[in-house]
Amino acid sequence: MSEIIQDLSLEDVIGDRFGRYSKYIIQERALPDVRDGLKPVQRRILFAMYSSGNTFDKNFRKSAKSVGDVIGQYHPHGDTSVYDAMVRLSQEWKLRHVLIEMHGNNGSIDNDPPAAMRYTEAKLSRISEQLLRDINKETVPFMPNYDDTTNEPMVLPARLPNLLINGSTGISAGYATDIPPHNLGEVIQATLKFIDQPDISVKQLMKYIKGPDFPTGGIIQGIEGIKKAYETGKGKVVVRSKVETEKLRNGRTELVVSEIPYEVNKSSLVKKIDELRADKKVDGIIEVRDETDRTGLRIAIELKKDVNSEAVLNYLFKNTDLQISYNFNMVAISEGRPKLMGLRDIINSYLNHQIEVVTNRTRYDLRHAENRMHIVEGLMKALSILDEVIQLIRNSKNKRDAKDNLVAEYDFTETQAEAIVMLQLYRLTNTDIVQLEDEHAGLKETIAHLRHVLDDHDALLAVIKDELTAIRKEFKEPRLSVIEAEIAELKIDKEVMVPSENVVVSLTQDGYIKRTSLRSYNASGIQEVGVKDGDRLLKHFEANTLDTVLVFTTKGRYLYIPVHKLVEIKWKELGKHISQIVAIDHDEHVVDIYTETDFKPNGYYIIATQNGMIKKSNISMFKTTRYSKPLVAMKVKDGDEVISVFKVNKQPEFITVLTQRGMSLTYSSEELNDTGLKAAGVKSINLKDEDVVVLTHSVKETDTLLMVTQRGALKRIGFKVLQQAKRAQRGLTLLRELKKTPHRIVDAKVVQADDSKYVITSDQTFKSGNVRDVHLSEQYTNGSFIVDIDEFGKVKSLIIEENNSR
Repeated sequence: MSEIIQDLSLEDVIGDRFGRYSKYIIQERALPDVRDGLKPVQRRILFAMYSSGNTFDKNFRKSAKSVGDVIGQYHPHGDTSVYDAMVRLSQEWKLRHVLIEMHGNNGSIDNDPPAAMRYTEAKLSRISEQLLRDINKETVPFMPNYDDTTNEPMVLPARLPNLLINGSTGISAGYATDIPPHNLGEVIQATLKFIDQPDISVKQLMKYIKGPDFPTGGIIQGIEGIKKAYETGKGKVVVRSKVETEKLRNGRTELVVSEIPYEVNKSSLVKKIDELRADKKVDGIIEVRDETDRTGLRIAIELKKDVNSEAVLNYLFKNTDLQISYNFNMVAISEGRPKLMGLRDIINSYLNHQIEVVTNRTRYDLRHAENRMHIVEGLMKALSILDEVIQLIRNSKNKRDAKDNLVAEYDFTETQAEAIVMLQLYRLTNTDIVQLEDEHAGLKETIAHLRHVLDDHDALLAVIKDELTAIRKEFKEPRLSVIEAEIAELKIDKEVMVPSENVVVSLTQDGYIKRTSLRSYNASGIQEVGVKDGDRLLKHFEANTLDTVLVFTTKGRYLYIPVHKLVEIKWKELGKHISQIVAIDHDEHVVDIYTETDFKPNGYYIIATQNGMIKKSNISMFKTTRYSKPLVAMKVKDGDEVISVFKVNKQPEFITVLTQRGMSLTYSSEELNDTGLKAAGVKSINLKDEDVVVLTHSVKETDTLLMVTQRGALKRIGFKVLQQAKRAQRGLTLLRELKKTPHRIVDAKVVQADDSKYVITSDQTFKSGNVRDVHLSEQYTNGSFIVDIDEFGKVKSLIIEENNSR
């Protein structure tokens, strides 16, 4: 007993078993043979139906009977797998030429399941005869079936190049295959040219085979991809639906889809388009209807009036299976091994198979013709001495004795003697000798022709060509798929994807952002905005869903967010934190937010830092196509941070800078050069030690400057107090210096309108008032005390609540 037990590592056992299993599924399940284009189960189905006489010229027979034959004799697997394979061979939207005709429900392009096999009936199609033709003439090798009770073919004679005509798809261990269907007429024409010119190039073959020809039609784009696939076995093309625009009576238009890409599930496609409509991912679609009936496939996509139908269609091409990429991966079993094959390889392998098939068939026919001729010669000789032969047979004891006497007396062979003694009396007439002579002459001619075919390779090729030409004449059909040289570029108009709608965008100091419908905003009023305790509204404005917002952060970065991508949230509810839309660092905070419609180069963003650096960049530079991460707006040194971002026009504007110690510098925007986004900028103001910038902003002659100090004082000055100077100077002092607890500016704002409200905030509370109530001060004053910091807390910020501004 111990001799039977082997001590093996699990790795060796698993490796060995998986290797065997892989070899089996590669060779015996998932991949087609390059010679007949069939997988083993398909070959067994066709052969079983042929063997039982279930051919195209007979009546239909229950599918269950054919499945039973296949399982019982050749393919001992589940009936479902066999029936599924059988059904696929009958589906005209899967195969360019179906190999099985089926009565009853054999599934649909919507991926509906077929009726059970007890309900459907099937028989081989007319073209299947060409795959099986001459199989009984020892044309192909046979092998024992799984239980050695009968034999099955290792390959079918395949009198037409089925692998290219019907294509194949499958996944095995380490290998997959995707061979598209082609046009029968084109494939045979190319094969004929290959026979005449074995060194023909792929480019020349493509004069005959234009490209794939899918049973579902469609438009195939990308000749370069086809050429690459035909040369190497791998390549990529785009397959798009055939769509036409129709005008409706009510002035609307509808997109009508009449052909869809190969192996696309129609019902899933319709559902996806309708989901895009329902989710408002694409604007302009009223209704999607599947109007397919017995006359053909039809999907109607009804559009709103004045909608750009081409833009909607381009969006659907990009976002649904109305357009797909098809990847060639032409792997087939060649000489028992999986092989990636180009067009020439496939045609050459098929041709070698045909040479073998026709040679074997010719040998078979020659052997049978020679045997028949031998018998005919014996019968002719017997009829010439008929009386003697009859006399000899009558005098013989039995059949065996008669045969022996014929062989001994008249030198007949055993075979001839058998034919003579089996001859029926009615054939002993004068007319029979004429028929035999005619048959003899015919056999002589046939034998000469068959020997010529075997002896002369060109004659053999001529036979193959003649038979392929006859098949082409009988079965060729017009091309269904249209080939276009270039892959069309899909330009998607944003207006199609997003319904144009005016909304309110808001951002809080802590970074909560949202878009709100005008209805919700107007119903609530600005004071009822939803914010967390201690947080305040930083900015809000009206924008369009087609616009883009730019959110600037303290680290010199900006977030590019299309307005339609912001979640719509009611005005009274809390927004979504900016980090949930675009990931920012935990120590990075929002500074400001702006909206852009078209990023025209008609102005600049000016970005300024706490340590006195400043830069100016053209608005057009901020447009981007990739915006899933924060983008650089300014290079900021360690220990510094952005404190303000504002827009200026191309015309010169004044920029005012204010520091914590009350230093002020005002200069023209012309002093700043237009720089790229990754630049660090230049010095804005020459800071004293331990001083930082609290405000940098554009300022007009009609503006006033409002500032709050750490002691709770507010000071407002007019433009005339500011003196224009040059950039990078110290500036002038705006505070009166005190020896004991001097005032330091915490925050400041340029105020455009005197009817604005100010809000001073601390961590605990806030104090608000009208800007106009803060009187204008002179240069050397510290303003008026507004809050008692002992009660109010440490002053945190100054916020100006203006009328909606953009």
